[in-house]
Amino acid sequence: MKKNIEKTNVMRTLDQKKINYISHDYSATEAISGVEVATALGQDPNRVFKTLVTIGATKANYVFMIPVEQELDLKKAAKSVGEKSISMIKSKELLPLTGYIHGGCSPIGMKKQFKTVVHMTAADFDTFIFSAGKIGYQVELPLEELKKVIRFELADIIV
Repeated sequence: MKKNIEKTNVMRTLDQKKINYISHDYSATEAISGVEVATALGQDPNRVFKTLVTIGATKANYVFMIPVEQELDLKKAAKSVGEKSISMIKSKELLPLTGYIHGGCSPIGMKKQFKTVVHMTAADFDTFIFSAGKIGYQVELPLEELKKVIRFELADIIV
């Protein structure tokens, strides 16, 4: 079911693990925000997730995946990972830490696997969509398939 589009490292990782996914290309659009990406793909914004990277009071990093229309609740997020508090990392710290740039960050293929929490509504859909690791590209797969690539927990982490 894969369209012939440019392969990203995320797609190569999924191929290597023999995980079926659907790739989405919105590179021909001017989409910048997650909501614009969902619109460009003709998808429900509740099914399209953004990947956020944070730092805790202990200086540990965490990854949160939430629907593009939503906002991360820092208190709920901190509680979900056992931190006193967390904050978003600075944009300039994203590339050296994860290997990804702002707008193209995926939970798959980061330089290091950080503790990851996915908002629980991802389980409400047969498949959900998130960054393929490059601006202009997204992958769609079942939550159960993501478990074959990264470890994560589900929690209520939005405002």
